[in-house]
Amino acid sequence: MMALDSGHSPLFQTSLEIPAFFVSYRWWEDEATTVFWAFDIQEISRVIRFGLFRDENFPRTSLRARNTDTIDAFLIALSVPHEYQLLDSLSHMQRVEEILRRSSIPPFEAIPWSWFPQSQASDAREIATAIETESHFHFRQIDFEEFVRAALGYNALFVDWFLQQHTALYLILLNHLQAHPEDVPLYTEVEKHLRSRSPFAHRALLHSLMAVKPGGSRDIPRPNATGFQFIAGPIQDLFKDQPGRLSDMLKMLSVLAVRFRRQYAHAAAMDWKPPFDTSLAFLEDCLTYSSPMDLALNMKGLDEHQFAEITRQALVTDDAAVRQLFVNWQTLNISVWECCCALPDLIPYLQDCVQHLLATRNYHSLMAMISGLRNYAISTMRTDVGNSNALILEALIPPEIISLMNPAENYSAYRQHYKKYPGVPFLIPHIRDFKQNGDTGLEPVCKFLQAE
Repeated sequence: MMALDSGHSPLFQTSLEIPAFFVSYRWWEDEATTVFWAFDIQEISRVIRFGLFRDENFPRTSLRARNTDTIDAFLIALSVPHEYQLLDSLSHMQRVEEILRRSSIPPFEAIPWSWFPQSQASDAREIATAIETESHFHFRQIDFEEFVRAALGYNALFVDWFLQQHTALYLILLNHLQAHPEDVPLYTEVEKHLRSRSPFAHRALLHSLMAVKPGGSRDIPRPNATGFQFIAGPIQDLFKDQPGRLSDMLKMLSVLAVRFRRQYAHAAAMDWKPPFDTSLAFLEDCLTYSSPMDLALNMKGLDEHQFAEITRQALVTDDAAVRQLFVNWQTLNISVWECCCALPDLIPYLQDCVQHLLATRNYHSLMAMISGLRNYAISTMRTDVGNSNALILEALIPPEIISLMNPAENYSAYRQHYKKYPGVPFLIPHIRDFKQNGDTGLEPVCKFLQAE
């Protein structure tokens, strides 16, 4: 990080905000070299995006060494048909650069800190909220890929800039408090409100207060954890717990990048303390079972085991076991959406799995996966080229399954189908039927539970 004017040292340094990470063998760097000599452009693209190598020119030199036909095929795979004619005019070197551009995260943009103290401000909570909002904004500018690089000890310009802007906040606050010592009590209250918010903003304010009243800050608690422990720690654990197989690791990281954006970039407020959830049970199952049928059978076994704990009384009282089923259902729904967003090539596999779930009468997981696929289709809808007033959703679900899972009249089509072909139930319509019509609504499910 660059030195500051007027003799100031950076208050934050990336090496001190990331937990120490040591491994005897950085296996992913060797595997990245192998990937660049293979022919899977999607895998190559993921290696470029995450940049898990020390030589930043490594992808460029590797691709330039490939023959023209291979580079042409790679670029075509990353393009859409209407671009082909334009790409034909590019030289070999230009095509390599285009592959690098399309595979990389957006370029760094230096957005400076823009919150400043207001002379008339008097509400400590409002000031803390404004500082937190600015800190969260700057956090949003950091791509997950940059956090992966920082966690593993590589250069991460986005992370460096984020920390530099919080050093800027420290200097802004210090200058203000030196010029307006009467505001020290106000910002002492602000510090209390920031304790549960951005640890970086809190530390910037804490140090500015300590600088202007060194003898009066003994009662202020000092943070003792690295600021990025909550995100870097779980990433580091992934590389410690799952050595080898870079291809699978990059797929996992790609899905986690989608989760990261949903949890932090798209959130109105941010919780800086809980560790980032890197559990990927569904994706790991997809990577483990090469056959969609095997995955569907595994899912059915797990679901039957969970439903074995459910009784009629549990359904009536909505006890903890039933609520956990709904939590698991929602987790699967979101997991499918995450996988589709991060790994579109996985969609045909998931579609086949849906067919097998229907064939094995596992309506619980079937509906969760359908919901995830439908949400992905909605999130990727596009405008019809021939009609700007029409939107096109990708047809990811077979019509016969769509009709079966139509929510009209409390999933009437599904409930009729279930009476003829019972299996692991999709609980929502059955419980709703019970609430509306009494015990008859649960009879089909109870028969399944008794059979279990």
